[in-house]
Amino acid sequence: MSVFSGMVAHFTGSANALTQAQARVRASGRPLIDLINGNPTQHGLHFPAATLQAALAKAQVAAAVYRPDPKGQAAGRAAISAYYATQGATFDLEHILLTPGTSQSYWYLFQLLADPGQEILTPQPSYPLFEFIASLCRVTLTPYALVRSAAGWEIDIAGLAAAITPNTRAIVLISPHNPTGHVASAAEVEALVALAALHRLPIIADEVFCEFIFGAGQHQRPANHAAPLVFTLNGFSKMLALPGAKLGWIAVSGEAALVRTAVAALETIADTFLATHEWIQWAAADLLTQGQAFLADYRRQIAERAALAHELLAGADHFHLTPAAGGFYLTLDVSRLTSSDEHLALDLLLETGILTHPGWYYDLPTPGLVLSFLSQPEILRSHLPRLIAYLAGN
Repeated sequence: MSVFSGMVAHFTGSANALTQAQARVRASGRPLIDLINGNPTQHGLHFPAATLQAALAKAQVAAAVYRPDPKGQAAGRAAISAYYATQGATFDLEHILLTPGTSQSYWYLFQLLADPGQEILTPQPSYPLFEFIASLCRVTLTPYALVRSAAGWEIDIAGLAAAITPNTRAIVLISPHNPTGHVASAAEVEALVALAALHRLPIIADEVFCEFIFGAGQHQRPANHAAPLVFTLNGFSKMLALPGAKLGWIAVSGEAALVRTAVAALETIADTFLATHEWIQWAAADLLTQGQAFLADYRRQIAERAALAHELLAGADHFHLTPAAGGFYLTLDVSRLTSSDEHLALDLLLETGILTHPGWYYDLPTPGLVLSFLSQPEILRSHLPRLIAYLAGN
C-alpha cells in the first residue's frame, strides 16, 4: 500500500528536458534571455515604492489589533466595489471576498461548485496551473476550444455547447486569455452567458489581464449580463504589478438566492483558513486608489511593448504570429517547420540562450512557441530578431 494519496503522482517526477536545459544554461554562467517570464517586476515595471511603503505603514497600525473578517476588511472590499463602479459594473461590497491571489480563488470556487469527479469547462489552450488545482480538488477539467481565425483567436461556441453534460458544474472564461491573448467579444460573451443560463451553470470570469487590452478592443464582462451566477476574479498581481502582495478577490453576482448561498459558503471556506494577510487587506484601498496614475503609465508601457513585439514578429514566412488582443503573452504557429515545438524550444535555448515555451505546454492546437512581450524594449529589439533568424534556419 502506498504511503501517499493518488494525487501525489501528479506532483512528483523528473523535470522535463527544457527545464533541465534551463538549469544547465544558468549553471554554466551563459546569458539566458527569458522571453517567457510574465512577472512585471522582473522587467522594470514597479509599483511606486513610496506609495507602497506608506500604505503598508498605515495598514500595520490598523491591523495592530487582530480582528479578522472572513470576507476581508471592508475598506478594501469597498475600494474594489468602487473600482468596478467606474467601469459600469455593480458589485455589492458584501458580495466581494478577498483571497491570497487568483490561484486560491480558483481553489475556493472548484471546492464550492464541484464534487470529486465532476467537470469544470475550461478554455484550451490552457494554463498548466489549472491541472494542479483540479487535481487538488479532485475535479475534472473538460476543454472547450479557442480556435485561430483571420483576426486572431475566437471561442468555438458550438464546441462549448457540445461539451456541456449533466456532469458539468461551471464554465471558466479567461479574458484576456493566457497564453493566446484572446479577448472575448460582446457576441462571444452573450453566447456564453446564454449557454450558462440555459443549463443553469455558474461562470468563473477570470479578468486578471483586463487592464491590458490593446487597440480598440473593449472588455466585455459576463457580470453585466443576465447570467444565473458569476464569479469575477482579479487581483493586484497583474493589475498593479504587485505579485508579492498576494491579494486577489472574488466578486459574486447573479440571482439573489444563488448569490446569498455562494457568498455564505465562500465566507465559511475563507474563515476556515483566514489566509489573506491582514496588512495587505488594510492597505488594499490606498493601493488601488493611489495606484491609478501608475496603472495608466504601466498600461501604456505594456501596450508599447506588445506593439513592438508584434511589429518585429509580423510578416515572417516560416512561422505565423497570431495577434494578441490583450494580456502579457503571444503565440507563434511553427507548424510550417519540420521540427517539433519541443525540439525547437530546447534547441533555441541551447543555441541562442533564448527561453520560450513549446506550445504543447498549453495544448496549442498546432505546434507553436509561447512567449511574453513584457521584456524591456531594448531586449525585444535585440533578441526577437535572433529568434526569427533561428526559426528561419529550421
